[in-house]
Amino acid sequence: MTDEQPPAEPPKPAEPSGVDLARVALRAAKEQARARGDAAQQKRQARRGGGLRSGARADGRDPMAFGAAINRLITERGWETPAAVGGVMGRWPEIVGEDLAKHCEPEKYDEDERVLVVRCDSTAWATNLRLLAPQLVARLNEDLGHGAVKLIKVNGPSGPARRYGPLRAPGSTGPGDTYG
Repeated sequence: MTDEQPPAEPPKPAEPSGVDLARVALRAAKEQARARGDAAQQKRQARRGGGLRSGARADGRDPMAFGAAINRLITERGWETPAAVGGVMGRWPEIVGEDLAKHCEPEKYDEDERVLVVRCDSTAWATNLRLLAPQLVARLNEDLGHGAVKLIKVNGPSGPARRYGPLRAPGSTGPGDTYG
């Protein structure tokens, strides 16, 4: 008797749940309703002896306002959270206050990890923001929806760019090459 185990199944991709599942169901229901309406309209037009024709009433071929087209695209692609976070980046001074916004600015948002990366212009402000991060995450989640931001990663100022001058030794990487 041998202890044979069935081959391990590859991990299944995460299935949508909660709000994402409701969004998908709503989108499918809207598409079905639109298809039923289009089919009924085509039957009526066929009975009247004509194919598709332009008329006084709105139909699917009419031009769409730019804002409505963008909103439809965002909804269809499921970009609501990234778009909302982009709005937060635009309203950063309102959310964190003018004083903090002068010294710290959001750089990017990782949708998969739900991490907002913020860069500060000094280490003192970076430390201050790290202390305020839990309250800021709670404030952002109130504004964007629960779980939109799990963590705020705070980066301090970046070092100055390395300059190459006339007194530089060939092959040298600057002062860092002598300190291990």
